[in-house]
Formats: sequence, structure tokens, C-alpha cells
Amino acid sequence: MSLVPVAELLLQAQKGKYAVGAFNCNNMEIVQAIVTAAEAEQSPVIVQASQGAIKYAGIEYISALTRLAAEKASVPVALHLDHGTSFAQVMQCVHSGFTSVMIDGSKHRLEDNIALTNKVIEAVRPLGISVEAELGKIGGTEDDISVSERDSLFTDPGEAERFMQETDVDSLAVAIGTAHGQYKGTPKLDFDRLAKIKERVAVPLVLHGSSGVPDEAVREAIRLGICKVNIDTNIREAFVLAARQVLEANPKEIDPRKMLGPARDRAIHIIREKIRVFGSSGKA
Repeated sequence: MSLVPVAELLLQAQKGKYAVGAFNCNNMEIVQAIVTAAEAEQSPVIVQASQGAIKYAGIEYISALTRLAAEKASVPVALHLDHGTSFAQVMQCVHSGFTSVMIDGSKHRLEDNIALTNKVIEAVRPLGISVEAELGKIGGTEDDISVSERDSLFTDPGEAERFMQETDVDSLAVAIGTAHGQYKGTPKLDFDRLAKIKERVAVPLVLHGSSGVPDEAVREAIRLGICKVNIDTNIREAFVLAARQVLEANPKEIDPRKMLGPARDRAIHIIREKIRVFGSSGKA
């Protein structure tokens, strides 16, 4: 089937009280793993590309690979820009066939974030493309975007309400204690804050930096309104571990397929596990 907008998937998730997994891709094998796992679980899925992935693989390759995977898939697949930071980058993705974009204006003042978000919505909404925005700063590092733990700011429920009153965004990423990259300890999410945000915000909410968050904490966040959960680091860990094990067992191996095949299989396994945690199995 054709690529679908993320908003369509998240509204269904909101009604069904589950979340759709948004899994970052960097190459062909990971795109294949994401869609294969979703088909095995009969789950809708979001393939997303960060700025780093676009620089590495090229926007044309990512778009073509995901579009082909979606056309062959029996489940709904969306292609999403993760952490777009400029209007120009958003439009580049739109022109390349992405069905959803995130405009991350969280580093700006609230008023400027609202203005940038509205500029994107005005440009892409007539094309049927979904828009995700972010309010508050997620700790850790996401490609070119770095925020120190000291400067991390949780999403303010009052500002979230104002943001939604002044924009028509399809989903909102909130900062409640998660971080990008590998955690040094166990993250503690601010569920009280999430509940207050949900009381004031009607659109589906998004949880970034979810790799390493305990399953029960993810389930509780979904119960409190999270409809999209982003996973990147866990896929990288599984992928690289499997490839490393092949090389450790046979240091003279020169066939990339012998390394990338098991890596893809390990990625499929971890993605299927996440889909079950999110509650989207059988929701395609």
C-alpha cells in the first residue's frame, strides 16, 4: 500500500489507547527490519529519518527504500522526518515524498516556536502531510542537536495549552524525563506532568528518547496519552551487536551479507518486542 500520513495512525492509536512505534532508519537493512517486524505483528508503523540518517544515506535513498517497502507491505507505513530544525529541510523532505514532518522549534522562544510551526503547517497541510512539533527540550544528543542535562527543560503544561491554542499541529512531542542516546541509569518519567499536559492538550502526544525506558514506564506513559513512541538507540545496539558477534566468531569474514543479515534479524526481534509493549500488535 502507499505511504500514509502519521496523523491518521495516531488518531486511531488515541482512540484505541495504544501507541505506534516510530523507528529510526539509517540503511536498507533497517528499513527492511522495521517493515518486516510490523508485518509480523500486524501493526501500523512509522519509519523515521533524522538529520544524521539523511546526511549518511541520502534523502532520495531513504525515501525510495521506504516507499518501496510500504508498497509491498500489508500494513500501514508512514515516512517521517525526525527533528527537522528548519523550514528548508522540511520542504526538502516534503518534495522527496515524506508523509509527515517534525519541526523542532524547541530551542526557540515559545513565540518563535509557534511562528515556525505555523509556517510549516501552512505550507504542508494542503498536501495532506502531518506535522509534529516539540515543546520543552529532550536531554542528551540527537545527531546535530545537543542539550546538556543542566539545560534540559521539561514541557510546561500551561505553555503546551497555549501552543495548541495558537497552532493546529497534529501531534506534540513533550519532555517529561527521557533523553536521546544511551542512559547512564534508569530514567524516571514525570507522569504527573504528563497527566497535566494531557488534560490541556487534545492532540496525540509523542515520547522521544524511549530506548532504555522500562517497559512498564512506557505502558504508563501510553495510558496517560502518549500515542507515538520513538526508538533509535535500541535498534543500533541490537544491529551492531549482531554484526560484531559474526566478526568475533569469524574475523576473516569479508561478505557483508553474513554480517548485515544477522544484524537485520536482531533488529527485527527488538522492534517486534517494542511493538508488543506499545500495544499496537494486531491494529493494522
